[in-house]
Amino acid sequence: MHILVTGGAGRVGRRLIPQLLARGDSVACLDLMPLQLEHPALTQVTGAFDDEAAVARAMTGAEAVVHIGAYMSWIAADVPKLYAANVTGTWTVLRAAAAAKVRRFVFASSGEVYPETRPKLQPIAEDHPTEPTSAYGITKLLGEDMVAFFARSTGMETVMLRFSHTQDADELLDPESFFSGPRFYLRARIRQQEAFGNTAVVEALRPHDDGREKLLISRGRDGKVFRMPITDTRDIVAGLVAALDSTAAVGRTLNLGTEESIAFDVAVSHLQRAIGLPVVDVTLPIPAVDYTTSRKAAIDTLGVAPAWTFGAMVEDALRRRGGTA
Repeated sequence: MHILVTGGAGRVGRRLIPQLLARGDSVACLDLMPLQLEHPALTQVTGAFDDEAAVARAMTGAEAVVHIGAYMSWIAADVPKLYAANVTGTWTVLRAAAAAKVRRFVFASSGEVYPETRPKLQPIAEDHPTEPTSAYGITKLLGEDMVAFFARSTGMETVMLRFSHTQDADELLDPESFFSGPRFYLRARIRQQEAFGNTAVVEALRPHDDGREKLLISRGRDGKVFRMPITDTRDIVAGLVAALDSTAAVGRTLNLGTEESIAFDVAVSHLQRAIGLPVVDVTLPIPAVDYTTSRKAAIDTLGVAPAWTFGAMVEDALRRRGGTA
């Protein structure tokens, strides 16, 4: 097939596109940044998802679209950017796909549509109420509604995948990484919470900061350790490839990600063994993040089970860094 991948220079896209090329597909990549890859079957278009001209150029000849491109932020000032990229941009991509008579449209949504941090039922399955608590989650839910509309109105085959929190393994060892930094490293968490304006959380964390980098175990105000699924990018990519090919996936909305929900004390123990930083255990003045998500429907429908546990991700990252676990 000729496949358009939006957001192709991002964490997931830069792993997905080489796999598609290796199996014989031709690919167009649409992103604000170029993908650092050259291949005779790869076309790159630089532009935003709400740029109609750029989207039209990228859509030329496409038989399928994998729309993984999105803007991610949890800062209030970024809401207009979220809406432009994730809502207007998704509408623009869908309109162009319909005009090009694209056969299949795979949409990357998010577990934040549920919401994950305040689940009413666990494990969170696809029939859990969709009640997002973040602006990012709202934009993804609006995206799902738009995808469903185009499926109804044009007959386009669609697959919606609600991504777990996704990481490259190397990011777990990097205090400066976008997600794992604030999740597992004290000083990065302080900077993040300062940006969010969460003064009470900053005040709970600050006494533990003596200028040295430290690993962080987060607990809720009741003492419960944070717990959540963290998925390796490679497992997300395997699911996306299967979603392009599976007839059983058409019309489905599926939770995509790891089956493991990792407690942060266990996660930090893996990281501490790998990189040897001191650990602080902090009770925060907020409810604990504590959830697990059902992946059964995705595994049964796509025929692909997640392969990477958190511990295996850390070991893999350490090996490639030249160390040993």
